[in-house]
This record gives sequence, structure tokens and C-alpha cells, in this order.
Amino acid sequence: MKKVGFLFLALLSLTTACNSGSKSEEEKAKLSKEKVEEKRIVSLNGSVTEIIYAVDSQKELIGVDVTSTFPAAAEKLTNLGHVRKLAIESLLALNPSHVVMLEDEVSPDLKSKLKQAKIELVTFKHPNSLEESKSLVKEVASWLGKSDKATEIVSKIDSDIKNISKLDKKPKVLFVYARGAGTLMVAGEQTPLEKMIVLAGGENAGKGFTDFKPLTSESVIAANPDVILMFTSGAQSLGPDGIFNVPGVSSTNAGKNKALIQMDGQLLSGFGPRVADAIVELNKEFKKVK
Repeated sequence: MKKVGFLFLALLSLTTACNSGSKSEEEKAKLSKEKVEEKRIVSLNGSVTEIIYAVDSQKELIGVDVTSTFPAAAEKLTNLGHVRKLAIESLLALNPSHVVMLEDEVSPDLKSKLKQAKIELVTFKHPNSLEESKSLVKEVASWLGKSDKATEIVSKIDSDIKNISKLDKKPKVLFVYARGAGTLMVAGEQTPLEKMIVLAGGENAGKGFTDFKPLTSESVIAANPDVILMFTSGAQSLGPDGIFNVPGVSSTNAGKNKALIQMDGQLLSGFGPRVADAIVELNKEFKKVK
């Protein structure tokens, strides 16, 4: 009986040791796989960068573009400048495994060079609506293996958007893009800025044309906006009250009332995970328009 008991204990010890070894090997294999699948990501779009941070995958991010201004931590990463003026050598120097961006921002030259360098290019559709913003969050999160995080973000967007107030009157809003007095463009129909204006309860004053066109005194007087909307950086490039010194603007309702709304460019036009925040903020500003 003692021999049987001893044999049983010996077999039990051996079995436990084998199982322990097996588990250890499985863990090693898993860790090895995870290490292989670790990404070295360069993001060439501010909204995609925001999502990467929002789903807690920023450890895989090694470089960004000039539009990646949020969160503040993104500005500490290597900045490769504007996607359309990208120096491929600077990008390659980071030794990325993946480059992520929006599909309509990929130039044939960049695509070719990334292929030659055997760097995987991952593209996503440009969002221009609330639903497309949520889709972008889901797609980027899914690619990163963080679909659960996407659910939280989308739920917050749906919750926050309920904070929009119905306006008694739709203000006529003219978005002006400025880069100093020498570059003044206004947003027309079918632009992301028009989408944001409408979502926030306003009416786009830029009618009868699509995309952007140069601001002229005749056109701004004809549009007669109640308020001018600008990126903060654009308004600052014109100096204090600079937009109201532009010919024609002083003759509009916006000019007479000095009605100007300034918003962060990435927040206003990014259609990223903060899209509801942008719409609610713009809606609040519209409520102040006379």
C-alpha cells in the first residue's frame, strides 16, 4: 500500500510538472506572438491619431503628421509635417511597420515608396458626417484589436450629441480659411465645414459653389453672414479684429456686430472621436449670435 501511495504521488508530481511546463511553453508562445504582432505606427492623420490614443494604443505610435495636435502627448512624437509635403526619408528613418492615413490623402508616389520599403499602408475612408465619424472609430479600433474601446467611444458620442440645443433661428455662417491676409478662402457646399455648421444648427452662407473659393468683397457682401467662423490659427494670422478689416466684411451683419467664432482646426474639421464635442461647442456659440 505504501508503494502504491508513493507511486501515485510520484505520478501526480510528474503530471503537474508536465502541465506546468506545457503552460509555460504556451505562455512563451503567446508572448512571442504578441511581440511579433507589435506595430510601429506612423499616423498621417490627426483624427486617426486621436483614435489611437482614445483606444489606449499609443505605445505603438512612433510618428505623426502636422494635424496630430490632440492629445498634447502626440506633439511630443516625431512630427513629419504635412502629408502632402512629406519627406519619405524622414518617415523611413523611423522604421515603421505600418503607415495609417485617410484614403483620399494617399499620393501615388507615397504609396509606391512605401511598397518598395515593404511598409504596410493602412487607409480609412474620410469621415464627413456623424455616422462616418463613428464608423472611423470602429474601424481603427478593430484594426488595433480594441473593438471594446470603440463601443465606449461611440456610446459617448451618442450621449454627448444629445446636448445640442434647438435654435430659435438658424444663423447664416461663413467659414473663412485664412493663412495671413494673402490667403483667404471661403467654404462652399459639400465641404466638411458646411457639414459641421448644419449639424450644429446653422446655415452655410457659402452657396452656389462647392469646395472652397477665394474670398472677394462682392461675394462676402452677397453672402451677408450673421457670423464668421474661423480656425483659431487662421484668425490669429490676421491679427486682432483682422477679419473685420477685410474689404466687404464690415458691410455684413457679422461685420456690423463683430460676430466671430474661433475654434481649434482639428476639433472643428477632424470628424474624429471628439466630433460631438465640436458640434456641441459650435451650437453653444451659435446661440450667442444676434
